Amino acid sequence: MKSRFAPSPTGYLHIGGARTALFAWAWAKKQKGQFVLRIEDTDRERSTQASVDAILDGMAWLGLTHDEGPFYQTDRFERYKEIIERLLGEDKAYYCECSKERLQVLRDELTEKGEKAKYDGCCRDKNLSAGVVRFKNPLEGFVAFDDAVKGQISIGNKELDDLIIARSDATPTYNLTVVVDDHDMDIDTVIRGDDHINNTPRQINLYKALSWDLPKFAHLPMILGSDGARLSKRHGAVSVMAYRDEGFLPEALLNYLVRLGWSHGDQEVFSLKEIVELFELKNINKAPASFNQEKLIWLNQEYIKSSSVDHLLKNLAWHLENQSIDVSNGPAIELVVEHLQERSKTLVEMVDGLKMFYQDFDQFDEKLSAKQFKDSQSIELLFTKLNTLDDWAAGNIKEQIKQVCDELDIGFGKIGQPFRLALSGNGNAGNIDVVAQLVGKKRTLARLQMALDYISQYSH
Repeated sequence: MKSRFAPSPTGYLHIGGARTALFAWAWAKKQKGQFVLRIEDTDRERSTQASVDAILDGMAWLGLTHDEGPFYQTDRFERYKEIIERLLGEDKAYYCECSKERLQVLRDELTEKGEKAKYDGCCRDKNLSAGVVRFKNPLEGFVAFDDAVKGQISIGNKELDDLIIARSDATPTYNLTVVVDDHDMDIDTVIRGDDHINNTPRQINLYKALSWDLPKFAHLPMILGSDGARLSKRHGAVSVMAYRDEGFLPEALLNYLVRLGWSHGDQEVFSLKEIVELFELKNINKAPASFNQEKLIWLNQEYIKSSSVDHLLKNLAWHLENQSIDVSNGPAIELVVEHLQERSKTLVEMVDGLKMFYQDFDQFDEKLSAKQFKDSQSIELLFTKLNTLDDWAAGNIKEQIKQVCDELDIGFGKIGQPFRLALSGNGNAGNIDVVAQLVGKKRTLARLQMALDYISQYSH
């Protein structure tokens, strides 16, 4: 058994494409078959190497490894030419010289009459020797197929026109190349978005004209934004790598994507192994799926909480390098990650949270400072006690904070909040005793001194 993912390199790997790739990959693995990656780059004007790289990077980041490929359609022009000549030789295709102007007039006339705009077969029997090449679509009968998602679909051949299979410069078109490729690569299950469903009857007729076995088709419903419109840039990040940049774990994104249009009971969290074990085409929903960013964030947080520190470090590496954060200048990164795991929704949040352990700052949040840095007495006493502390451990730090509260007869918040702000610069810190331990004695005292200097400067 073989399935494939066949993107066009005219942009990045988007969320819809990633879901198609995941479903095709999962189905191949479920059937203990092969997953093929094919780059459909015949549109030379719009295809770019940057887009090819973005697709390959996205697939690698998601962990959707291919067993065969990547194959490039531009390497297969001779094969397409061979098939086009075969169809011409068997009188199953013909040359057409109709100008763009004539075709536009025809479209306008048919549209005005309320009829479907399609080619009228003007050059079908002219026996021309140049122009575009059109496939002779059957004039009678129906094309019927059983879609694994949509069910039985039937369309009359009269609804279809003679589609172009080669342009005037002899380059092949999508509907021809995809049929030849899927046949040559032994693809027996074609899983793709339902924006291709109108092409399927045309492709089936090509298969039949070439006496080739038909694959099984499964057309996936589209993904909608929260407003019910087709998912697009205005709904947030739609590029797979943008989600990496925003701090999502690949397995969290895959888990979310598999639930966009597929379900297994009420289960929400799936490992990649479970996806393969449980995946069935028949359980794909017919209705469009709605993309919910909040749900994805929740899922990502769950994955961060349950991941090993080593796994998080592997995924954090890009973010740390991207922001030029030197983690050698501070506590063991493993300890910091472990501390931040419970409270980080994304890896970007985690990186923001770990900066205070490795980077010094020279100013405090203005609003918080005005609120928390009113009185120096508690901070001075804490500074004195921590300065004399020999065993710099969280438990001992906590004890010193408690002593400050007891001696000054104040609640924890009166020293805890100013201390939190002094340590972090922005008030965003977890358990302050643990944070202070990780920040280290030297840095902690320096930041408390900075807080005292601030109070001295701004208090009146």
